[in-house]
Amino acid sequence: MVSMIRAAALRGLTPLVDSLGGDGAALLARFRVPPGAVDPVSDPRGHRPADADGTPADDGPDAADVLIRSSTAGRILETAAAELTCPDLGLRLAEQQGPDVLGPLAVAVENSATMGEALDCASRFLFVHSPALRVSRIDDPEGAPGVMGLLYGSTEPDPPPPQAVDLGLGVFHRIVAVLGGGPYGLRSAHLPHPPLAPVSRYTDFFGTDVRFERDAAVLRVPSELASRPMHGGDETVRAIAIDYLENHFDRPGRTVTDRVRTALIRSLGTGPPRIPSIARLLRMHPRTLQRHLSAEGTTFETVLDEVRRDTAHRLITRTDLPFSQVTAMVGLAEQSALTRVSRRWFGETPRAVRRAGARSGRD
Repeated sequence: MVSMIRAAALRGLTPLVDSLGGDGAALLARFRVPPGAVDPVSDPRGHRPADADGTPADDGPDAADVLIRSSTAGRILETAAAELTCPDLGLRLAEQQGPDVLGPLAVAVENSATMGEALDCASRFLFVHSPALRVSRIDDPEGAPGVMGLLYGSTEPDPPPPQAVDLGLGVFHRIVAVLGGGPYGLRSAHLPHPPLAPVSRYTDFFGTDVRFERDAAVLRVPSELASRPMHGGDETVRAIAIDYLENHFDRPGRTVTDRVRTALIRSLGTGPPRIPSIARLLRMHPRTLQRHLSAEGTTFETVLDEVRRDTAHRLITRTDLPFSQVTAMVGLAEQSALTRVSRRWFGETPRAVRRAGARSGRD
């Protein structure tokens, strides 16, 4: 499968290349990347930029959501650095970027309550920016007490080129600094390649010691950074942003069955769980949805039954809700229907299931 990344990852490249004596738009055109997908362009003659196939590009608010191949982005950076004799190109581009390059993920990250919550959110949804990238908290590679590592890496078998790593770790560093409101106690930065520019350039950028030819790209930070509060966040806005990410972007490898199950869990008890309504949520035709489920060896009715069973078991054993309310919350019309399916699912009535759950809780 071809690995993709949002074109916004190269935000600022066109003017940067121009400032260095090159032609940023021509560079992107050589790699068949629409200039408006990377940096919104303004043509004094009023002409809209053209896509790779010659059609007018959309340089409106959605232009930054254009996807390009990760390998193409890496080759563009390496080509620009070589042709412009600019070994610190990745760092220069990182200096111009911040959380906004993450697109919709930035809203969820910036409205987190703590730095740890923001990092976990980025780790969970980074696939929206690029399925090939990952960030995560790891043990300190130096083994120092009170220190943890923030790993920036790729899920691809071939590592990204050095300029792309400099850009990626550099942007990661800047995002953490923005979220933390300034210097965040960075102890040192690790890079997996030799220095591309004078070491002083790296230490000036990161503001600390930089160690090269290490196993991975890592920011070494105080462990307490995870619990550090972020100011100005809005939990309601964050919840809306996460709901948007969950419902509009599919994690790589996620099956249609998984998507249907998630949609049913969210909508159960709000109305009759029917194929057309779930298909509409998933933005596909009902027949297409059924074909996908069949290809995955299941049916809508089977997934619905499993969701109802799991939800009913949780409500029966972990709450004291009246069975009439449980009936409504799993989308059944009558309490007698709950009794019938409970016997089929669990071999006994809801009341017996609740008693058994209470006994196991005491044991």
